[in-house]
Amino acid sequence: MTHRQVARYVLTFEKQLIDGLLCLLLVAMIVLACLQIGLRTFFSGGLLWADPLLRYLVLWCGMLGAVVATRERKHIGIDVVGYLAPEQIKPWIGLVIDLFSSFVAVILTWAAVLFVQNERLYGNSPLLTLPSWVWNLIFPIAFGLITIHFLLAIAADIRTLASGLGEKETGSTS
Repeated sequence: MTHRQVARYVLTFEKQLIDGLLCLLLVAMIVLACLQIGLRTFFSGGLLWADPLLRYLVLWCGMLGAVVATRERKHIGIDVVGYLAPEQIKPWIGLVIDLFSSFVAVILTWAAVLFVQNERLYGNSPLLTLPSWVWNLIFPIAFGLITIHFLLAIAADIRTLASGLGEKETGSTS
């Protein structure tokens, strides 16, 4: 297996894992929320742990959704400069944006790691026997994956720019 095949396999596995986990979390949220509504409506009660768990499930879905949006390059972007720029400059603008975004994602990943470390040391509000830091692991995981996807976008931008430069060199010699 070449390194490209291994990379493709890892990325395919990551895609299937994240997409599957996201679907599973959404189904769990819907079932648990409906159960809570039913218990409150018909029995004037509910599960004490369900509401905090639903909050964490929403958090996990949101963060995993951000990973998927970054992977699919469908994240929110305000790109007035890229919209108004000439076609030949757009790949360069895309590279700068991806470089900046990856830099921000690295900082957020580092901050998330520090947050989880502090939560591990000082947080003590367990949910379903798991300490709070375990539930907050989604922050460094998601920001780390977002960083990886931006780095992959940078590599794609560089390949695009390199192929464009190669075409110009071959086009000018003919």
